[in-house]
Amino acid sequence: MTSPAPAISDLSYEQARDELIRVVNELEQGSSTLEQSLALWERGEALARRCEEWLIGAKARLDAARLAATAPTTEDAAPTR
Repeated sequence: MTSPAPAISDLSYEQARDELIRVVNELEQGSSTLEQSLALWERGEALARRCEEWLIGAKARLDAARLAATAPTTEDAAPTR
């Protein structure tokens, strides 16, 4: 008996990506019933959304880091009189 699949919201990017690859491979084999295929498709869609959430978050962090790196510091600011 297999254990239930973990909640998608608990998966890291790598876990979601790896499971998505497994889902796609299983769907491509075409050996599942229609009901199993639909369940796999739905899980695959949710996994793809989870991966996208991780990537959007990573991009936001990179953008923030770049902005912080290019922002003038108090030492760079012109003296006020």
